[in-house]
Amino acid sequence: ARLERFLALAAEDNLQIVNATTPAQYFHVLRRQVKRNWRKPLIMMTPKSLLRSASAVSPLSDFTEGQFQRILPDSEIDPASAKRILLCSGKVYYDLLHERQEIEYEDVAIIRLEQLYPLREEDLHAILDPYPDGTHVYWVQEEPENMGAWRYLRGKFGFLMLERFPFYGICRPESASPATGSRSSHNIEQANILKTAFLPRSDI
Repeated sequence: ARLERFLALAAEDNLQIVNATTPAQYFHVLRRQVKRNWRKPLIMMTPKSLLRSASAVSPLSDFTEGQFQRILPDSEIDPASAKRILLCSGKVYYDLLHERQEIEYEDVAIIRLEQLYPLREEDLHAILDPYPDGTHVYWVQEEPENMGAWRYLRGKFGFLMLERFPFYGICRPESASPATGSRSSHNIEQANILKTAFLPRSDI
């Protein structure tokens, strides 16, 4: 599916566009869809590769308690010490998390947008409120710059998210195709995205 095309069609709360990163989130968003008194089309962008991921797991308690969360915070990083915030959605979260663990960074927060539309600013305020003003926020995606959610988010927030955080994008270069057609080229580009996500701003 082409995420950017669904986002271009989204307006006036006509769609729900979700990219769940855990089994419990997937369960709760489907449960929410059935239990609600009103119905709007639900677009699920979750890739099949997460079915095979050993990292994408949920304890049983996450299924029996709680509900779908539109945004998942980073519970491992102290917001007061964060030097940057990586916003992402879907599978790339696990790539970023693995990279952070490999290089042992403790000042880079990774926040997941589980629901891309409707995206309520009050939800973002609640998640980002503990972070210091001026902390750089980067949207990280695997898609080329002209695809995925980047242009949708840039149009929504501009260059300053919530009037507090400088906002940038980390993506593949613009492309007419969503994939290179070469596994080795894809791996090189993916490694570059991950490396860039953790570089100092002056080096990006």
